[in-house]
Amino acid sequence: MPIKSRIRTVPHYPKQGIMFRDITTLLKDPVGLRVTIHEMVHRYTGVKIDKVAGIESRGFILGAPLAYVLGVGFVPIRKRGKLPAETIGHDYELEYGTDRVEIHTDAIEQGERVLLVDDLIATGGTAEAAATLITNIGGEIIECVFVVDLPDLGGRKRLEKKGYKVFSLCEFEGE
Repeated sequence: MPIKSRIRTVPHYPKQGIMFRDITTLLKDPVGLRVTIHEMVHRYTGVKIDKVAGIESRGFILGAPLAYVLGVGFVPIRKRGKLPAETIGHDYELEYGTDRVEIHTDAIEQGERVLLVDDLIATGGTAEAAATLITNIGGEIIECVFVVDLPDLGGRKRLEKKGYKVFSLCEFEGE
């Protein structure tokens, strides 16, 4: 069962000319969800991982069950102001303005090996900011894993230029 066949494309969302890759159709499909998590688990079984970090919000949906099956902790990376204890944050550029992601300062111990998870890699700004947070508090990124890569938008290359390994379950050409 190809995962890609379970992902809906919504034309012109959120603006004209964008082909939005919507994984909610994959998530609602019990076989699609199971296969997605299984493929990630299969890739990382036997790899030394201390924590799985998921980027808000779809990274939570994928990262928590992945962490559970691998028998490691889960760390949420959230948007500004959503975490209750002491945090550090990292600002990053959006097409129009900036945004910020944050992590609890005690979420990752010095030297812990972290798998970073999200649903999709486009330009790579959010993933790069999340990876920067993890490394700033002492974690080591093992790999950044995504369900979907949009290679034409350059996110994978952006992360790889920073020295991060990147893996995705499928790709969609174009935006």
